[in-house]
Amino acid sequence: MLVLTRKAGEKIVIGDDITITILDVRGDGIRIGIDAPRGIKIQREEVLLAVAEANVAAAAADDSVEEQLKSALGLSPQAGTAKPEDQAS
Repeated sequence: MLVLTRKAGEKIVIGDDITITILDVRGDGIRIGIDAPRGIKIQREEVLLAVAEANVAAAAADDSVEEQLKSALGLSPQAGTAKPEDQAS
């Protein structure tokens, strides 16, 4: 890891097309500006971690939750209706 000391108004250049500018320093926080091409994803780490945790929780949901959702959306098979694989050829 590269560790740098910067003052407000100073910049850091990454590669040929990413520039980080120190905008303001206040107490224990700083404000930065990032100039990068549109194709470069820039995310806060805490947001990425929260999304990853939510994805894990959603993937771990039991089958009853899926059935409840289908029922609420009216997608559950009707009673007495045979599934296509249950019908004889």
